[in-house]
Amino acid sequence: MIYREAGQFKTSYQADNQIFPIRQDRIALTATLAVALLALPLLASPYTLSAIMIPFLIFALAALGLNILTGYCGQLSLGSAAFMAVGAFASYNFVARMPGMPILLAFVLGGLCAAMVGIAFGLPSLRIRGFYLAASTLATQFFVVWCLTKIPYLTNYSSSGVITAQKIAILGYRFDSPASKYLLVLAIVATMALLAKNMIRSNVGRSWMAVRDMDMAAEVIGFRPMRTKLLAFAVSSFYCGVAGALYAYAYLGTVEPEAYNLDLSFRILFMIIIGGVGSILGSFLGAAFIVLLPIFLNILAHALSLPTNVASNLELMVFGALIIFFLIVEPHGLARLWQIGKEKLRLWPFPH
Repeated sequence: MIYREAGQFKTSYQADNQIFPIRQDRIALTATLAVALLALPLLASPYTLSAIMIPFLIFALAALGLNILTGYCGQLSLGSAAFMAVGAFASYNFVARMPGMPILLAFVLGGLCAAMVGIAFGLPSLRIRGFYLAASTLATQFFVVWCLTKIPYLTNYSSSGVITAQKIAILGYRFDSPASKYLLVLAIVATMALLAKNMIRSNVGRSWMAVRDMDMAAEVIGFRPMRTKLLAFAVSSFYCGVAGALYAYAYLGTVEPEAYNLDLSFRILFMIIIGGVGSILGSFLGAAFIVLLPIFLNILAHALSLPTNVASNLELMVFGALIIFFLIVEPHGLARLWQIGKEKLRLWPFPH
């Protein structure tokens, strides 16, 4: 009764093919953006913004980048954190070596550097696939972290390898407070998510999905697997590179190799598995789940007065159980459950 498109007539192909063709979806998106833009900066505490909302948005952007590569193009990658590290360190060096460099331009250039690294390490995808491709991208993780720790120029000759990120300033305005950093991250993530959504609906996205489903058939009908796969690696790495720069500047406040370890790559992979592989919405749902679950488990552990050793390992045990659960019960993750719920709501109260 509430979620119905009855009476919503389309008079053009463009209207029927828009991102949100149903009015209720457009209203829900507008309300969500209004709450995110207006209510949260005014009502949420600094802790909520800096410790929950900012990492949620950054991880959602990184998961979106991995979803483009793995979910839409079918190329498994375990080096997402490495591309985030390239974006963070490249952005830092652009600002440090070029006085007057706009911070947003530094983020874009950092993403482009990550895209070039992604293309270089995406070349094995032209010959190998599946587990072997995952192993080659895992080598990316170790190689990038090794370079960051062994090449002093990249860390500005810091003895510890940990360097303080420059302050974020745009047109003379400094983003120092949690609310201002949150709004900046929200604007960047929302813009890039919209671009990704339109890219998936374009010929580029269709070529990715064709290669994912059957690369030989895609080549027969005219798609070039080499260009398609390398473009997916480039776009995915660009998104991860921008996410890495935001992670260093808006969340950590430091640029350090240890922040982009293998554990972070696996966490991003878990986000798209739980949220939904091949889904823009799934990237956000998975990031929200991964960010909020440790907080909920800590509250539960304190409420139940669990021993410290049990509480510290509870998060890992729950993560493992959830990965197995979603792979068996619902491989398409939370996004698919959300889609099923909307389909049932459209037919309610009639039987499905």
